[in-house]
Amino acid sequence: MKVLVIEDNENVCSMIDMFFINEGINGTFVHDGKEGYERAMAEDWDLLIIDWMLPGMDGVTICRKIREEQNNVPIIILTAKDSESDQVLGLEMGADDYVTKPFSPLALMARIKAVMRRAQYTTQGEVPKDVVQTKHFKVNKETREVWLDDEQIMNLTPKEFDLLIFFLQHPRQVFSREQILDQVWGYQFYGDERTVDVHIKRLRKKLGKENQPFFHTVWGVGYKFDELVDK
Repeated sequence: MKVLVIEDNENVCSMIDMFFINEGINGTFVHDGKEGYERAMAEDWDLLIIDWMLPGMDGVTICRKIREEQNNVPIIILTAKDSESDQVLGLEMGADDYVTKPFSPLALMARIKAVMRRAQYTTQGEVPKDVVQTKHFKVNKETREVWLDDEQIMNLTPKEFDLLIFFLQHPRQVFSREQILDQVWGYQFYGDERTVDVHIKRLRKKLGKENQPFFHTVWGVGYKFDELVDK
């Protein structure tokens, strides 16, 4: 597992590196945003961990530029900004998850391990090699390719793909945000329900047609996926 950490606080880097060594993760640490962005684009990584406030280039800009290049590597944002609007901004720029400073290294490792499990399943072929096909969608779970009404969708992040396939396999079932975090993100609910909201919003924008949002809000409960209901 190759992980690039772009973080200017050397104490934070040392702490993360200690846990990486214990977990057998190959970590590379860069302290400047511009240099980190260049390293992120120049090499293949399994995961990027990016601090929000960086010299040279801030983490949200790095995240946005990476996604503009159609690079779908999983990204975790580290941020001391704890307001809801800041967290939503980071997710809307393409981050798959965020961890608020100060953070527990064990909590960060839980997030990383969830990403690692999904990556290992895909690499080792543990994901069933079949195609999920519905009224509007065709998804190859092995190659992680998505078609919507015969048009291939190329700009989904890994987390957006995971969320889509989860709902495709559970049509018209209502799930709370906590259940979605547990099933798709791979960890229990820790007050991160805005993570689900932002990813649903992004999928609606990328997949939804004018008269068909696909993802429906069930007020007071959560969300359901229903492609058979047209407005």
